[in-house]
Amino acid sequence: MPRPKGLLLLTAVGCCAAVLTGCSDDDTPSSVSSAAGEAASSAFASATAKAGRELDEIKSGVDVKSDVKLAEPGKDNDGRATVEITAANTTDSSKSFAVQVDFTDTSGNRLDVVVVTVSGVAADKTGTATARSNRELSGEVKTEVARAVRY
Repeated sequence: MPRPKGLLLLTAVGCCAAVLTGCSDDDTPSSVSSAAGEAASSAFASATAKAGRELDEIKSGVDVKSDVKLAEPGKDNDGRATVEITAANTTDSSKSFAVQVDFTDTSGNRLDVVVVTVSGVAADKTGTATARSNRELSGEVKTEVARAVRY
């Protein structure tokens, strides 16, 4: 009976060796973290590009970044960053605004991007809307108007 136990032990050792051989330096915690960071960076770049396309698709839009102001950012009950947008319509007819808000850290690194519509702002009036980050953001969050289009 010693043979089956020896054979089982030898098989177990072989399996462990095969599993350990299959591991490479590419699967270290730092490389997995780096890969996750690259995926997040890629997703962020994709979201930024999508926001740009949304604004570019507006026909007869006018760049009015200076007519849009942001309040101090805060957080909602879900922990997502929020900021109130105020858009001033300086024309003589009702207009809507599409505003790209960048959520950044204190160093100016973008954490998230959203496009918000402020609809039907009456002539010579202001309209408001709230921008909300797509996910929970940690640390101190700042906001800036990256682009604003009136249409």
